Amino acid sequence: MREGRPDASLRRPLAWDAPEFDDPEAIDAELRRVFGICQGCRRCSGLCDAFPRLFALIDKAPSSGLDTVDPAGFKAVADACTLCDMCFRTECPYVPPHPLEVDFPHLMLRHRAAEFRRGERRFEDREVAATDRNGRAGGMAAPLANWALDTANEPVRTLIEGLAGVHREAALPRFHHESLEHRAMAGAPALNEAAPAFGRRAALYATCLGNYNEPETGLAARAVLARNGVETHIVHPGCCGMPQLELGDIGTAARRAGRIAPELLALADAGYDIVALMPSCALMLKSEWPLLLPGNEDVARLARSVFDLSEYVVDIARREGLAEGLKPLDGPVAVHVACHARAQTMGRKAAELLALIPDTAVEVIESCSGHGGFRGCLKDNFETALRLGRPVARRALEVGGPVVSECPLAALHIAQGIQRLDPDAPPRPVGHPIRLLARAYGFEEDAAP
Repeated sequence: MREGRPDASLRRPLAWDAPEFDDPEAIDAELRRVFGICQGCRRCSGLCDAFPRLFALIDKAPSSGLDTVDPAGFKAVADACTLCDMCFRTECPYVPPHPLEVDFPHLMLRHRAAEFRRGERRFEDREVAATDRNGRAGGMAAPLANWALDTANEPVRTLIEGLAGVHREAALPRFHHESLEHRAMAGAPALNEAAPAFGRRAALYATCLGNYNEPETGLAARAVLARNGVETHIVHPGCCGMPQLELGDIGTAARRAGRIAPELLALADAGYDIVALMPSCALMLKSEWPLLLPGNEDVARLARSVFDLSEYVVDIARREGLAEGLKPLDGPVAVHVACHARAQTMGRKAAELLALIPDTAVEVIESCSGHGGFRGCLKDNFETALRLGRPVARRALEVGGPVVSECPLAALHIAQGIQRLDPDAPPRPVGHPIRLLARAYGFEEDAAP
């Protein structure tokens, strides 16, 4: 069990089921209170597109103040927030326990939740957010789905852009005919009983992207953990609800938390460490679920038992030590530390993981990739997202070696950013850091990013 968890206790639980939560006047009053604090501070100006939109809105007002800002303009600010949590976790000096209690991301979420309850969120967005269903459907028709979603397929992507608002040039996750769960049925890799960590057991929460779109990450994780004597079990009881939360559909996210938490907790009680393969999902289980269901003891106990994948490997290295056999990689490695990994307040675990590989230089990139979940793929946001992520792509290009990111969506976006900066070069795939660790152990198949 983890010795701690992110400081979710400092945040106030989301009273999403209270009648006043989506009251327009109450929301407007809180928006103006918080925006007034942000206006006087402006420390977060360079984090994302939400704050520039907010400050431009205020500066262009007749009085250059919030008193003459049309509340209709607040929607553009809320829509630009990606819920990355970086303002709350790394920049804002007024978060709880400060008496001003500023929580910008959750206020934007409240604005979206009110829109959702009024039926103002796009039907297309709700359908795209059904990642579990889409993953199963995409997997059943993987060759056809991947052909249709390929950016080289201009006619179909143009049609998709018109119907769903997804930019025709935005790279999208690929589907696999065999999910990670299905591949795991073939059997677990042999355990190294001589490894210092032999005896550990880990339940790998596959997550939607890890199960249907990035099974290579889970396979690499199983290989690395088996080399270190850790028995693994792949589980995917359902989506964590992050896509729904981003839409403002808080009720669905909360119901999933209440249903999935007991299933994962049963594994924890049976002696398994719970390890989420993707940082956004780890963040949901550790931090957001307890704020959605503050009175649910299963959710609270589970939050204390969850590891992020990179965090878990580093924990093994610190407590027992890693198994021998790691070989140096060729050249330096650029590692993008995903925002939702940073939001877990656990340190740069991806960089720490790669630093375990002998004689390997690790260059850390700790800036926004620009993707913002699915938002960065939309027609209205794609070019802005690439602009926000350009510093990451430029730095990755300068490093010259392998590039990795814990977030598969950020990885796609970084790869596109690199291609934009150097269009004549071969495509640079970007994968999870665990795949480089697997390569360093000599696991070549499905281990290279």
